[in-house]
Amino acid sequence: MKRPRVLIVDDEPGIRESLSGVLEDEGYFCKAVESGEQCLAELARQNFDAVLLDVWLAGADSSAGDGGSHNGNASKLLDGLDVLARIQEIPAADRPEVVIISGHGTIETAVKATKLGAFDFLEKPLTIEKVTVVLHNAIEQRRLELQVSRLRESGDSKVRIIGESVPMKALRQQLGLMAATNGRVLIFGESGTGKELIAHAIHAASPRADEAFVEVNCAAIPEELIESELFGHRKGSWAGALQDKTGKLQKADGGTLFLDEVADMSLKTQAKVLRALDEQRFEPVGAAESIQVDVRVVASTNKKLEEEIERGNFREDLFYRLNVIPFYVPPLRERIEDVRLLAGHFLNEFTTAYGRKPKELTEEAFQALEAYPWPGNVRELRNLMERIVIMNPQATIDARHIPLDRSRRAVFERAMDRFGSLQEVREAAEREYILKKLEEARGNITRAAELVGLERSHLYRKMKALGIAAKE
Repeated sequence: MKRPRVLIVDDEPGIRESLSGVLEDEGYFCKAVESGEQCLAELARQNFDAVLLDVWLAGADSSAGDGGSHNGNASKLLDGLDVLARIQEIPAADRPEVVIISGHGTIETAVKATKLGAFDFLEKPLTIEKVTVVLHNAIEQRRLELQVSRLRESGDSKVRIIGESVPMKALRQQLGLMAATNGRVLIFGESGTGKELIAHAIHAASPRADEAFVEVNCAAIPEELIESELFGHRKGSWAGALQDKTGKLQKADGGTLFLDEVADMSLKTQAKVLRALDEQRFEPVGAAESIQVDVRVVASTNKKLEEEIERGNFREDLFYRLNVIPFYVPPLRERIEDVRLLAGHFLNEFTTAYGRKPKELTEEAFQALEAYPWPGNVRELRNLMERIVIMNPQATIDARHIPLDRSRRAVFERAMDRFGSLQEVREAAEREYILKKLEEARGNITRAAELVGLERSHLYRKMKALGIAAKE
């Protein structure tokens, strides 16, 4: 696991050196700077868990206190309390805890620092015992606050895997065996099967569960922006880079990075990801120095990567780096016995979310759901249950209230007779389904993508793979 990261801000070289040496020996990663400006610049470049911040910085405005030398630019420089106030403007997920240190402490200064958000106030001369105890408590408080925040954001539904079919029992067993390791995972499965849910479950069952889970949708981010999204960038690295940006890889330090639809990355980006995986180190766009991270990578794809490698669309070496633990999520039609559990779960979820009275599905309704091939998988079923809750005020839902296209079943059965392999059947059903949604959307790709439950760029790629022209 990653070492806690501490930024030391003091204008005295001896204090910077002694604190850095002692804290490094205690297992911390330390960076030391001499001014408030350097402190803020460093926080813009990388994340820290805590900052040890001297309240009197040489050259700062003399009205702040009695310490340090002054120069002609004194009024432009920041003292410790100025820096503390600026740190509080950093988003909570990236904001470090701040411990103020001072050789001339007063009650007034301590109270002001606390009101500005400081975790604690230490007076010089510092003792190793006091510094390490306060730092440990500050970092532990930050960890707990981030954990609570992530739990509120994600909720239990993020990690609840529903299904009692044989494939789902096997999936849960496999998850139990590998989740507690740090091995990289590659999740295979069709669109809508729940690959993101599995990634969340892997993270939640791992030793990194208290750290960040950071997701990158490789299919949704434009090619020209994905490197910045992954690795971050420095201000001025290109025309639109107006400020420093922290990349997803750095935000996932100590936790899990989920690369959703990893096969949609360009070969150029794949090469950079490969290097970052090998070295656990990367350079933000426009930066001269690299950043060390400790990240577990979980990736997913709805493509056959062996075929993508043969076509030259995916790097073979990256495939082997990611595919340490392969994980297959079955489509809904291969675990049709789970439809009842899933439908009931989604029905309860949406009646609660929309404040509606509880609803029940009749046996005929369940049979209609089980007779459908579900080309859109669990996502399609979830969307259908939401539509039913919104559009049907009655408490009992029977087959006539379920807006399924009955022709889907006939199409699926004809495909089974016409084609020899499961892949051919799947592609035929997907093609018919997408054509139907394009027809409903009157050719509007953006609207069709909403109906199908895919990102617009992902639908384009799917149409191309299935030989569907936009005019169709």
